[in-house]
Amino acid sequence: MNETMAKTVPVAEVATAFDFDPLTRVAFGPGSLTRLGELARELGGRRVLLITDPGLEAAGHPQRAVESLRDAGLDVAIFDGVEENPTTRHVEAGLAIAQANQIDLLVAVGGGSAMDCAKGINFLFTNGGSMRDYWGHGKAAKPMLPAIGVPTTSGTGSEAQSFALIADPETHMKMACGDKKAAFRVTILDPLVTVTQPPKVTALTGIDAISHAVESYVCTKANAISRMFSREAWRLLDAHFETVLRDPESVPARAAMQLGAHLAGRAIEGSMLGATHALANPLTAHFGLAHGLAIGLMLPHVVRFNAKAVGLLYGELMSNSAMANGDTQEASKKLAARIEHLVQLAGLPQKLSTDCGVNRDFLPVLADEAAQQWTGKFNPRPVGFEELRRLYEAAY
Repeated sequence: MNETMAKTVPVAEVATAFDFDPLTRVAFGPGSLTRLGELARELGGRRVLLITDPGLEAAGHPQRAVESLRDAGLDVAIFDGVEENPTTRHVEAGLAIAQANQIDLLVAVGGGSAMDCAKGINFLFTNGGSMRDYWGHGKAAKPMLPAIGVPTTSGTGSEAQSFALIADPETHMKMACGDKKAAFRVTILDPLVTVTQPPKVTALTGIDAISHAVESYVCTKANAISRMFSREAWRLLDAHFETVLRDPESVPARAAMQLGAHLAGRAIEGSMLGATHALANPLTAHFGLAHGLAIGLMLPHVVRFNAKAVGLLYGELMSNSAMANGDTQEASKKLAARIEHLVQLAGLPQKLSTDCGVNRDFLPVLADEAAQQWTGKFNPRPVGFEELRRLYEAAY
């Protein structure tokens, strides 16, 4: 490599140490849900717990999953009590069914909540105790059961991660419980199952996935491998989000969104997130705002705030879109404006005050709780109570 070529690669991008350990096999393509039974048998499954939510029954996805598993000769028990932002109570309810049926494999069919709940059940079924015992990383001493993730949304990327986000029902604090053994052995990405998403779910999960690509690209733990996933995720999501909003039955666009969300999840697994997610969680806990809605409100303001530290990185992201025009100095403004445009197209609120009923006097409480969220620690610009309060003010 000559000197000119070497100068084109930012030193920071390749200087960060990493340990890349891909954990999950991915089966991607329209109709791939039909392979579930085959893949479960390859993992040695005989008695399966299917974790899902009752809202999917109308679309028929859990039923098709059960059919594939039973056609493969497997016994199937079902836990369909998952709700958005699962708590320890959901995990314990699923655990009771797992124990009663002495399962040897888990299958999650649904959004991020089903994925997280399945991982939580796996922790307790194999290692005992309570979810609080696994708050952090690498605290499961015993092996865990093989599991398969079948995401029906294009949002969280939880199927690509070894962390389960489980809330304490009393404090509403989300506990991030991570262990390499908790990662899904196999993920099935079937874009056909995402076509049935209601428009609002498409909007909320799409914005969440976009935030994962953006935040993982600039967080302090980002590295050459994670940024590769982040860049491709942003390219796919930015190019196809408007299409799925306008033409929800477009399978190519749905496929791009699903793959983009998964790659963003892989980027998170290899790096982390930032202040946007720290700011969003208290809004969900206190005001019942959907996660994607809270993310859409806060992300543009965090991008502008981070500009001083990572404007060049935002420029790299924008160079992958048709609107960059090579102007990295304005990249942060353009990226924030692009996100705001997508949030507006999705029909999501853009102000905390007029759109969400948040009282300004409550902002310090939110900022105090946001300062305790684990993701904020990886923001490229340090954030504490005062910085987070000002970000809430900017969104007010």
